[in-house]
Amino acid sequence: MIGVPEKEKTGTVTAEGADGAEGFGSSEGFRTRHMNYLYRILSYLLLVLALPVIPFIPRIRDGLPARLGLKRREIRSARAIWMHGASAGDLSALLPMAEAIRDLRPSQDLFVSTITNSGIAMGRTKFSEIAEIGYAPFDVPFAVRRMVSTVEPVAMVLEYTEIWPNLIAIAKEAGAKVVLVNGRFSRSRLFWYKVFFGAIGNPLDNMDLLLMRDEYEAERALALGADPLRVRVTGNTKFDALIKTAISPEPRGLAEAVGAGHGRLITFGSIHEGEETPVLDTFCKLRGKFPDVRALIAPRYIERARSIVNEARGRGLSASLRSTGPGTADVVVLDTIGELAHAYRYGDIAFVGGSMTGRGGQNILEPAVHGKVVLFGPHMENFRDCVSLLVGRGGIMTRNPTQLLSVVSELLPRVPKLKELGEMARKAVLGTSGATRKNVELILGLLPQ
Repeated sequence: MIGVPEKEKTGTVTAEGADGAEGFGSSEGFRTRHMNYLYRILSYLLLVLALPVIPFIPRIRDGLPARLGLKRREIRSARAIWMHGASAGDLSALLPMAEAIRDLRPSQDLFVSTITNSGIAMGRTKFSEIAEIGYAPFDVPFAVRRMVSTVEPVAMVLEYTEIWPNLIAIAKEAGAKVVLVNGRFSRSRLFWYKVFFGAIGNPLDNMDLLLMRDEYEAERALALGADPLRVRVTGNTKFDALIKTAISPEPRGLAEAVGAGHGRLITFGSIHEGEETPVLDTFCKLRGKFPDVRALIAPRYIERARSIVNEARGRGLSASLRSTGPGTADVVVLDTIGELAHAYRYGDIAFVGGSMTGRGGQNILEPAVHGKVVLFGPHMENFRDCVSLLVGRGGIMTRNPTQLLSVVSELLPRVPKLKELGEMARKAVLGTSGATRKNVELILGLLPQ
């Protein structure tokens, strides 16, 4: 286990475990808030430096007034549970929790914030009937205070590593319970977390619960100074979200748009800049062996879609965007939000990006839940739990493009083997669930009935 008291290993919440730990009214809590002034000054300086650059960053350039807390009248939520995830993928993991909260407390307002434009697009689609969606404020005091005073959160639920010191401290000052869900702290960055927290005061002191993905992540939270009475291992809600996606209807027209049934299809999902050229190189070599094979490429950021189409055409391949067709092109590039998790079902083999460069990986469980063999590169630092789940169960690490080509070339003609490995991957994912219920029960347990 993680070194917590024996009564905490059951996962049950007691009054002492939820609210009884020292810190918020103690001298240590005062020291943290006092030291946080250093971060507040630094955040203003960073904002001044960033403002001239933001309009040139496609992923975050929209919604600037909202990010500065200047469009409060557009927010209708009050006394809400505020849930925050950085991007579209993070919101997918929050969705089952939001739905569970709405089922258990229908009258409870929910406000969901995100950072990226793709997150806003996904949120407005998936959360439209259960929560209000908006841009997260920049982590500077004036923007955060304006947003907090509008939403009046009873709880602030942060996803993964979304540790924003001003947001956490100001929400806490306003009386909100602050909870981290699906918590993770990169092992390679642990030293820098310690340095940062030591300089500005530890934001973990202001958190009521840290609900971690696994025991390794919990150990890192404790190493960063989290109160052991507030750390729980509850799993990852993305497993629950994936299972729901697997049984949900596909987006209208998606099968036709990606050319399902027109030859064998390799899905390259969540491909980052720097991986695009190696992926196309690999695909061109694969076409030399299997002339009927086609590629569906989903860039991590859709702003890269047209560039990938142009590069594919420059290699003599026919290429099209999912939004414009035709779906029978050699290369189809997904330029829509929220469809990749469904599109994996049409491929014969999936490769998940963010893993050939130092990005830390992407979600390899999305294709696995559809019964697909999943390939990925060696850089999966942010998804170690997923790697542990799938390696030997339909997940295969390929250390470089040459090995990727070799594995795909070996597997593609072996249809029975593909089905066998894919079914192993599917069963591995379906065997992991329940984090949503645990997290929601713990969060609601902090709030008045």
